[in-house]
Amino acid sequence: MTTLHTATPHSPLELRDRLAMERTRLANERTLLAYLRTGMTLVIAGFSLINFFRNNVYVWVGVLFVPMGVVISVVGWFRYRVRARHIEQYVAAADALA
Repeated sequence: MTTLHTATPHSPLELRDRLAMERTRLANERTLLAYLRTGMTLVIAGFSLINFFRNNVYVWVGVLFVPMGVVISVVGWFRYRVRARHIEQYVAAADALA
């Protein structure tokens, strides 16, 4: 998903440390996908409520779901980027110490 992988096979980190970093990266990507899945679900549910129901309560709930889904997706993306940078900094520091 990203090109932030610095723990290469020629890295001074031990194998178990490289594998742990890779598991951490994959967990970060899975978390991003969960945020995006939740955001998309809210947006789709919002548009469905707006289009298929004419009762004011359902329309207003749908109007609330759409921006809430977009906000959740954006927050998830920013959290992913922050965590990815922290992971990369940790790997770079560990490579420098080893």
